[in-house]
Amino acid sequence: MNLTGRARKAMLTGHVLASVGWLGAVASFAALSIVALVSTDAVTVRGAYVVMEQAGWWVMLPLSAASLVTGIVQGLGTRWGVLRHYWVVVKLVINVVATVVLVMYMHTLVALADDAVAAADPASVASPSPIVHAGGALVLLVCATILSIYKPVGLTKRGRRAVASASSTSSLEKPVLAGQ
Repeated sequence: MNLTGRARKAMLTGHVLASVGWLGAVASFAALSIVALVSTDAVTVRGAYVVMEQAGWWVMLPLSAASLVTGIVQGLGTRWGVLRHYWVVVKLVINVVATVVLVMYMHTLVALADDAVAAADPASVASPSPIVHAGGALVLLVCATILSIYKPVGLTKRGRRAVASASSTSSLEKPVLAGQ
């Protein structure tokens, strides 16, 4: 598959929007986590946990999945490949790890929201866990963003083989001029 022109730009736009949206959603989640941990107002604490749960299901998970899918399509459809450059492989690993951790963490988030709703004093169920997870996600997503911009040099073994193969193929396809 080789994306060209409009399809490549559309996929890149989708990937950037999903990735930046995910980063923004995690930053908002971190802010809500802090509010839930430090507030003494029961309604505020309860609301923060309920909103964090909904943001996880309806914003962060879809954006993480969209970032992963559009990133893979970009890799498959452009010269960067999925497994040719170390920076692309690292971004893929970051995305997969962050998405898997988010999926697994949703059970904890549901429990925190349920406990906050059921508790007479929701501040008693406050936990630093959401802040820790949001902080880790922010670090990973900022690293992925930096890799996207700077694109450090370095081909994987697969990438080196692809370059060598393309080089030998192109030398075989060069026309032989008369008299050579």
